[in-house]
Amino acid sequence: MNTQAVKKQIKSYRDLIVWQKSMTLVTDMYTLTQAYPQHEIYGITSQLRRASISIPSNIAEGFYRSSRKDYRNFLYNAFGSGGELETQLTIAESLKYGDPQIHKRVTKLLSEVMAMLNTLISKLKS
Repeated sequence: MNTQAVKKQIKSYRDLIVWQKSMTLVTDMYTLTQAYPQHEIYGITSQLRRASISIPSNIAEGFYRSSRKDYRNFLYNAFGSGGELETQLTIAESLKYGDPQIHKRVTKLLSEVMAMLNTLISKLKS
């Protein structure tokens, strides 16, 4: 499958379910981190927010690249940000920051996004 074929089926990155879910992940991350201690605003709060924002941003930017290889590289960047986010969530949870139920929901959603990214990357390899 080439990038052009994907673009014919999907008119915009906004049509991608992985992008939609990653946008939900961003809003959930902001909700979660609002309850974090104020002294973490430039620490883990900022890190979590930036890593979560990076996922849909890289999906969108990659979608408009001219080659399948470029698109795939941006998806790898999104996947890497997901790994970063997973680690940071684990740290925040161990520090008992935020609502445990929201942490659980965000972690589950992140797992879904990571699986979808992995599938999309695999499809672009073939």
